[in-house]
Amino acid sequence: MKNGLWITCLLLAAPSTVFAGQTISAVEADSWVTVSGIVHQITDEDTFVLKDHTGQIPVYIGPNRMPVQQGMPVTVHGVVDDDFPREIYAKRIDGENGQSHTLDHQYD
Repeated sequence: MKNGLWITCLLLAAPSTVFAGQTISAVEADSWVTVSGIVHQITDEDTFVLKDHTGQIPVYIGPNRMPVQQGMPVTVHGVVDDDFPREIYAKRIDGENGQSHTLDHQYD
């Protein structure tokens, strides 16, 4: 019994490499999500592709200035569109350096 408790304590105390929130493969249409990953590609002035170990998804930032660069680790907070293909309409993007970008402009 003591060994099980000891292992549990070690697991809880160990640094985690898991990003906050959900994985890309787990996001569902028409739901609020928090997804972390790497900016895989910037495809347009208002869209980039977010990639994690489970897949990738476009992130639409609306009529806002692009706050990310390719290769940046970020956490995206937003809603998943209910159309196909899936895409996240971002409301806030957090960088690994603690910077947070709130996307104030509304979507069309």
